[in-house]
Amino acid sequence: MGRVIEANELTKRYGATTAVDRLTFTVRPGHVTGFLGPNGAGKSTTLRVILGLNDPSSGTVTVDGQPFRGRPRGLRHVGALLDAHDVHGGRSARSHLSALAHSNGLPRRRVDEVLEEVGLTTAARRRIGGFSLGMKQRLGIAAALLGDPPVLLFDEPLNGLDPEGVLWVRGLFHRLAAEGRTVLVSSHLMREVEHTAQQLIVIGRGELIAAESLAEFAAHGTRLTVTVRTPEVARLTSVLTKEGAAVRGEADGSCTVTGMGADRIGELAFHSRVLLHELAPRSASLEEAFMGLTADSVEYSAGDAR
Repeated sequence: MGRVIEANELTKRYGATTAVDRLTFTVRPGHVTGFLGPNGAGKSTTLRVILGLNDPSSGTVTVDGQPFRGRPRGLRHVGALLDAHDVHGGRSARSHLSALAHSNGLPRRRVDEVLEEVGLTTAARRRIGGFSLGMKQRLGIAAALLGDPPVLLFDEPLNGLDPEGVLWVRGLFHRLAAEGRTVLVSSHLMREVEHTAQQLIVIGRGELIAAESLAEFAAHGTRLTVTVRTPEVARLTSVLTKEGAAVRGEADGSCTVTGMGADRIGELAFHSRVLLHELAPRSASLEEAFMGLTADSVEYSAGDAR
């Protein structure tokens, strides 16, 4: 059922700012793909170009082999949640979805079906302006599902959801992917998608950093580090760096050592008569792997070039 999204050397510039820089990736059906990067990395810009809301400066992006822009009754082909706040606050949830259904040639029954699916049936006649952010997110997801499309794009869909809502969304995404749809979920937080996505596309400063499975990405987090506490930080640092280790002081007074195991650190400290209060090896988390790979991009800010 799903269709492939393909970007080839996709670039988008706004004046002197390059928001998306020669991105090449493929999003395939049958699993959830996480689209990750710090704020300002170019994620939202990429989604808007996929949807034809912005033209690329160069390169191409296609859905099922052709640009999405210009397709009649677009909600039958691609459903998207880009901004939960981008709705008319004076309308009711049902009237908002009914207008979308009418403009896309969809049967009216789909309105009630998707309202029930996202848990908004009892709020169907309420004005959207009185909705919480979590309710607006659910309404946005309902709009994306309205045309029963094979391709679905979600930008920061977990914002404002309570824990129950987060679990519901994760389950929904898994089900949609299991049905053979192409599901792309954008976020700036690794922990938001690590329990949802099977594939990852990671960008920073508009450039591709990684395009691989979650398991492959997790391998970046297997770097072993050792936490050390000692009253003789300077002496230990000198001893360890001479042997090729890297030592970083932490705010709590401890040191983080990379490039050397705990056993070897203990041996060198013993022979150098350096007193140790703690020696604790640990593996970096998936979140730390993500932060490490995107560290150079976090400070990037060029307007609102998300």
